[in-house]
Amino acid sequence: MKRLLLPLSLIAALACSTATTYDPQRMNAISERYVKLVLSLGEHDADYVDAYYGPPEWRDAVKANKPSLDEIRAGAVALIDELRAISSPSDEMQALRHKYLLRQSEALLARVEILRGKKLTFDQESQALYDAVAPHHAETYFQQLTEELGRELPGDGSLMDRLESYRKAFVIPKDKLDPVFKAAIAGCRARTLEHITLPPGETFTVEYVTNKSWSGYNWFKGNYNSLIQVNTDLPIFIDRAIDLACHEGYPGHHVYNTLLEKNLVRDRGWKELTVYPLFSPQSLIAEGSANYGIDVSFPAEERVAFEKTNLFPIAGIDPAQADRYYRIQELVAKLSYAGNEAARRYLDGEINAQQAAEWLTKYALMSPPRAQQRVKFIDQYRSYVINYNLGKDLVKAFVERHAGNDREKRWQVFEQLLSTPRLPSDLAK
Repeated sequence: MKRLLLPLSLIAALACSTATTYDPQRMNAISERYVKLVLSLGEHDADYVDAYYGPPEWRDAVKANKPSLDEIRAGAVALIDELRAISSPSDEMQALRHKYLLRQSEALLARVEILRGKKLTFDQESQALYDAVAPHHAETYFQQLTEELGRELPGDGSLMDRLESYRKAFVIPKDKLDPVFKAAIAGCRARTLEHITLPPGETFTVEYVTNKSWSGYNWFKGNYNSLIQVNTDLPIFIDRAIDLACHEGYPGHHVYNTLLEKNLVRDRGWKELTVYPLFSPQSLIAEGSANYGIDVSFPAEERVAFEKTNLFPIAGIDPAQADRYYRIQELVAKLSYAGNEAARRYLDGEINAQQAAEWLTKYALMSPPRAQQRVKFIDQYRSYVINYNLGKDLVKAFVERHAGNDREKRWQVFEQLLSTPRLPSDLAK
């Protein structure tokens, strides 16, 4: 018979506890239970645990016990009940911790229910897992945007074909991929270090991989170390160099995870941040800040100037074409929510996989191979897609509301966001 992470009698006693005063030591015990529940769910869901660098013995105990989904559910319910019974502390950071653990635990329970067969709509799922719901857009919204882009790219054939034909001149040759990425990462890192102090020894390695549903991925290993993988299945355009270098590295995922490890795990001993459950509110903060970090590091005109000087020549692409290329890219970026609509309609059963790919080709202007790759991503990660564009919009609104047009203040607010356990619902404040 399988053993629980905690005896049922203790779970019941904790759930029924009448204590309501916030106690940091009690929160540390709750943190351990939360981490073990996340690791336990990872035994049932291969994509769930994105990173773990906590005590190895916790992971070993979970692997030895292998709790069932029903046991994980019971543990999550008890944990949530206990957290709800605790009064929120007056200290801001402790209050953020309390709310974070509660909302992350609720998302864990929702993921358990999904794995046990519960059916949710796209919006219900995103609210349950990511603490947010993406806006709805009618088809006419994307039609108007594509018409605007069409005027920038006149000619025969479909708009997607015209865009693909134009963009062929901006593909990074495979033999230039590594030097271009190294130059992009160096630029992103230099700009980040002008504003954010990172702990000594932070580092990462880059690998080029194939046969993935994503274009890039950061695997955080702890000890301020990341593995960044770049998928080379499809052609990589010149704009993706800065996008991926910032998003996966500086000031994106690598910096976010490094600051959490330094400020919360090491300085405060908050072990709950040693584990990253992918299907949780933390992902909206992670993806949204990684995407907004591109704009913080490289405001539009500065980005074009940097690439003209540093990246286009290395890639063998004519720098004189950069201004128009990025003017067109800005119009294409306005279509990002077309991906959310494709995922929503597909996962809600309104369209099939082929129709979802066709929608992405028509309104997100993805080539058929890229659209098919995106559908595979939706199959694997479902409503996770909202975290990129909605996440960026929410992070942008939060930072700019608190910092205005002061560029240095934006970096300060941005760093604060990366160093605290904030939730998507906190970004409205």
